[in-house]
Amino acid sequence: MARRIDVTGTGGVRLAAWEFGDPPKTDPAGSDPAPDGSPGVLLLHGLMGRASHWAPTARWLSARYRAVALDQRGHGRSDKPPQGSFTRDAYVDDAEAALKQLGLAPVVLVGHAMGALTAWQLAARRPDLVRGLVICDMRASALGAASQREWDQWFKSWPLPFATLADVRKWFGEDDPWVERPNPARGEFYVEVMAESPDGWRPVFEPEQMLRSRETWVYDAHWEELAQVQCPALVVRGLDGELGRAEAQEMVRVLPRGQYAEVADAGHLVHYDQPEAWRAAIEPFLDSLDRD
Repeated sequence: MARRIDVTGTGGVRLAAWEFGDPPKTDPAGSDPAPDGSPGVLLLHGLMGRASHWAPTARWLSARYRAVALDQRGHGRSDKPPQGSFTRDAYVDDAEAALKQLGLAPVVLVGHAMGALTAWQLAARRPDLVRGLVICDMRASALGAASQREWDQWFKSWPLPFATLADVRKWFGEDDPWVERPNPARGEFYVEVMAESPDGWRPVFEPEQMLRSRETWVYDAHWEELAQVQCPALVVRGLDGELGRAEAQEMVRVLPRGQYAEVADAGHLVHYDQPEAWRAAIEPFLDSLDRD
């Protein structure tokens, strides 16, 4: 089952937070910590993602934690204000506001891609609120102007609107020029971020807002914030993902309490490609936090 909890982000943006589990670990009021004192986990998706991408992870976490996944601004069921702020600070402020309103602190932050960057920037800013951090396939180095141009061109290449969800699966899983070999999990990932409109299926997000979000971090390196993270942190990469092994290991070295894990047969969407291997990679780290 899924339970939605509305929280308020910076600037009054309405954010949808979700608990996936049976039963959700909340009290009847809906926003306080679980009565049994279950520790909190906040799950942050990447660019274009949504909270439901974390559902399998959140379900097994819910057996021992209060696990909440957040639709970040511009994504999922959260507000997409046309003139809203999509800066790094806005995303980090939203995550801080959400974990406070949900009563999750001290929290374990689990982030994928852009969500991982948000997670480590929040951990660096507010060490009092974060007791552990999982960084999934996010680079700390600057990606640069060429990367931003490529993304702009990629969005323009989408054959919108898609006539059917089968077309979505096929394009993102097979026909997309960014796909090196057929990837059914990637097709399913993008099916989950589509909504039916009068002329077909379109993304639930605005591509222009995604580019605005991205341009606030692709030109800069983020090593300094990594070095400021005081809590234990696990860097996880898929062997075929976007984060290379050398950079991942350098991130572990820069993190004061960094650890490393990798998942075979996984690309960038590590937790979505290989959910069981992803669980095997992060569960020992979570166990170690509980023993501290």
